[in-house]
Amino acid sequence: MSTVVIDVFPESVALHRDGAIVGVDVIRATTTAITALATGRRVFVVPSLEMAVPLAARLHEPLLVGELGGNMPYGFHVNNSPASIAVRADVERPMILLSTSGTRLLTDGIGAETVYAGCLRNVSALVRHLAANHDRVAVIGAGARGEFREEDQLGTAWIAGGLIDAGFEPADASTRDLVDRWRGVSIESILVSGSVEYLRSSGQLDDLDFILAHVDDVDGVWALHDVELLPA
Repeated sequence: MSTVVIDVFPESVALHRDGAIVGVDVIRATTTAITALATGRRVFVVPSLEMAVPLAARLHEPLLVGELGGNMPYGFHVNNSPASIAVRADVERPMILLSTSGTRLLTDGIGAETVYAGCLRNVSALVRHLAANHDRVAVIGAGARGEFREEDQLGTAWIAGGLIDAGFEPADASTRDLVDRWRGVSIESILVSGSVEYLRSSGQLDDLDFILAHVDDVDGVWALHDVELLPA
């Protein structure tokens, strides 16, 4: 029997390494990563500034992208912003992505069957790939400030719901409840999230507009190999 479970926070990753893991951080790390990958840019994800610095030294003209605690680290070139990455023409520069929780969520999954980056942009592609290649899937939201925020609930529920429609069984009642809650709702349902309020208050509404306008528009799936996301 194929099963899917929804969980949240990087700390939960260790519970699910016996199957495939999908890391979801809609606002904004996995959306930034998928957006860069869709343009043909190489993407590396790191859990800490201490890992970003030596990796940057090994790459040719890397683009340092990200935030810690909402602030772009000193020496970085671009914030954790899918809207900013989407319009850059320098796709030949490899991107190193660091975020407060989203990139740690992915790298903490190393050792699982496979670790995938998921967001609202590649839901259908992920569902098709996961259904064809895995029997146990954990879809894990990054969370923020101890909260399982609405955008990650929506993203994880849409992916898990697609797998249930493909014949997977929900691993627990919480997974079933989340899928039922978010099935068929509009993307605007995430507007009540604290993450959205942060984007408003910090003047980063271009990222919110980008996320709302780019839903299920990428037919690609990328998995983590060491710390690089490569086509699955």
